[in-house]
Amino acid sequence: MIPLKDDNPTRTFPFINWALIIINVAVFFYQVQLPPHAAKAFLMANATVPMRIPAFLAGYLGFKMAFYPLFTSMFLHGGLMHLLGNMLFLYVFGDNVEDYFGHLGYLIFYLFCGVGSGFIHVLFNLNSSLPAIGASGAISGVMGAYLVLYPRANVLMLFFIFLIPIPAVFVLGYWFVLQFVEGIGALGATATGGVAFWAHIGGFLIGVGIAWVVKRR
Repeated sequence: MIPLKDDNPTRTFPFINWALIIINVAVFFYQVQLPPHAAKAFLMANATVPMRIPAFLAGYLGFKMAFYPLFTSMFLHGGLMHLLGNMLFLYVFGDNVEDYFGHLGYLIFYLFCGVGSGFIHVLFNLNSSLPAIGASGAISGVMGAYLVLYPRANVLMLFFIFLIPIPAVFVLGYWFVLQFVEGIGALGATATGGVAFWAHIGGFLIGVGIAWVVKRR
C-alpha cells in the first residue's frame, strides 16, 4: 500500500518540509552526476558507518569522520526509488507535523530524529563497516509524531488499483509493526546492507516520545 495524501488540512504553508524535499532531491542529483570514483568517495565521506564510532572511542579516528555523517547521511540516497519513497512519505505526513510544531521547531525535531535514529542504528550494528544513508530515520520520526498528533486523520492509500481511505493510526501502526518484526528478525545476523530497520524503529519512537510530550504540554 502506498500513501498518496491525507485529509488533514494545515493552517500554514510547510516551508521547511518543502525545503527538506528540495534539498534531498538536489543532493541526489549532485550524487548521480559525479564520476563513479568521486561518487564512491562522496558516499563514504558522508554516510554513517557504524564501526567508525567505536574506532573514535578507541582513539583510532577523528570526531568529524565518526560523527558528522550522522547528519550528512540524512540527505543521501542509494537510488531513485529510495529517494522517491522517502520523499513521498515526507510529503504526506510532514506538512501537518510542521504545522503543529512551527517551522523552526519542526526543523529541529526533524534533524534530532535523524541523528537520533542514526545513533540507534549504530548501537545495533557496532561492528558494521557498511555505509548507511537516507532520510528514512528522520521521516520515521515525522511518522511517529503524526501518529500521536493526528491518529484519526484519514490517509488515502493506493492498494493495487484501489484508492482506500484508512485512519492514520492503522496505517502508521501497521508500518511500525512491520519494521519492528523485521528488526527483531535481524538481531544477531550479519549486516549485509538493505533496510536499516532499527533506524526506522528508533526514529519512530523518538518522534512518538517528543510529540507525546509536546501534546501533553
